[in-house]
Amino acid sequence: MITDPAALPPLREVIARHGIAARRSLGQNFILDLNVTRRIARAAGPLDAGTVIEVGPGPGGLTRALLEAGAMHVVAIERDRRCLAALGELAAAYPGRLELVEGDALELDPAALTPAPRKIVANLPYNIATALLLRWLDRIGDYQGLTLMFQREVAERLVGRPRSSAYGRLSVIVQWLTEPKILFELPPRAFVPAPKVTSSVVSLLPRAVPIALADKATLERVTAAAFGQRRKMLRSSLKTLGAPVEPLLATARIVPTARAEELSVAEFCALARALQEVAV
Repeated sequence: MITDPAALPPLREVIARHGIAARRSLGQNFILDLNVTRRIARAAGPLDAGTVIEVGPGPGGLTRALLEAGAMHVVAIERDRRCLAALGELAAAYPGRLELVEGDALELDPAALTPAPRKIVANLPYNIATALLLRWLDRIGDYQGLTLMFQREVAERLVGRPRSSAYGRLSVIVQWLTEPKILFELPPRAFVPAPKVTSSVVSLLPRAVPIALADKATLERVTAAAFGQRRKMLRSSLKTLGAPVEPLLATARIVPTARAEELSVAEFCALARALQEVAV
């Protein structure tokens, strides 16, 4: 058993020994270059206080970087038992600093597993990245920050501004609760196996208070209706809400001829409040 971090074998050797061939069904694309994983760890800011949560650590490339960077308590959530065996060796090299949780991140609440303060730092499986983020937003106040990997197209949607093609439902919900920022990009060759897309590392810092008052479920309904037919004027696209559209828009002080991509996050919040008033 390796108890000295300096004696840890290269990640390619770990992968070969444990038979950790990346599985498409799990959305696995591993980063084996420790220079890259160290850059991601540095992007997350100070790690020596609180808990760092990593989702989908795979063979442990980013996990190593987080521990090297001074993270005193890392909780790694992994569903692939092949990877858990490899991560167990890493835990032995960093006694008491790496906790392994076997399970599906879509079914777990990271905030319930760990004490505050906490951060999430992860190279997320692409097939569940957006779903995970939307779940974490429900309790975004429980985190100091999120540093996450997304496909570049998704990252651009997170930071999309009104009147841009990237601006949509995800932009509104994410920006309502956080301040998202694309930190840097990684080419396909940075991963094993290489995906067909460029990836982006994104920082999401929770806002002290949301941009404007709104109920999240209602805001999601409004944005779904508005962007579901983004080329249409709101007086047409919002009919799917089942409420009188003209009074709704008037209450929110939005012109009926506006289109979804023209509205700010605050204006969508105004629509959500107006819809709740109508429902009452």
